Amino acid sequence: MNSVAVPVAPDSPRSPDSPGSPVDWDHPVDPHPGPRLDHVRAYVASGGTDHLWHGVPTLLLTTLDRITGRPVRTPLVYAEDEGRYLLVAADSAGLRPPAWYENLTAHAQVRLQVGTRTLAAWAHTADPAERETYWEALTALWPPYEEYQALARPRELPLVIVEG
Repeated sequence: MNSVAVPVAPDSPRSPDSPGSPVDWDHPVDPHPGPRLDHVRAYVASGGTDHLWHGVPTLLLTTLDRITGRPVRTPLVYAEDEGRYLLVAADSAGLRPPAWYENLTAHAQVRLQVGTRTLAAWAHTADPAERETYWEALTALWPPYEEYQALARPRELPLVIVEG
């Protein structure tokens, strides 16, 4: 039997593993117990007013899991440029792209909570010119990204642009 991919309008997302089911963006899977989960819980409980982590701003990115289709929420350091949210797809070991990045490369539609604002958005990996433009702003905000990049070599850490 042949399957046909049916495009989904941005205002009516469907779960990739069951195309007829809408995505429940309001009940995402959160990180495993530990500092990230603690941060997510404080962020959500405060309505977004408690969004600093080690003195830098964070947002909550919700992606669709590339395997299950369930929404997954991840706290991330970000920079902003004219309504674009800038993220670096890195883990502290630099060994491989984080799961949230693999999810958004499979499903570009995401949700963001940025402070007290929540919005539907689309994500893409920055092209080389965009990466060059924004990399310095992100490493100035969070210097460990340079260390992560050194550990990841020769692979280049992706820079992600999210726009609503």
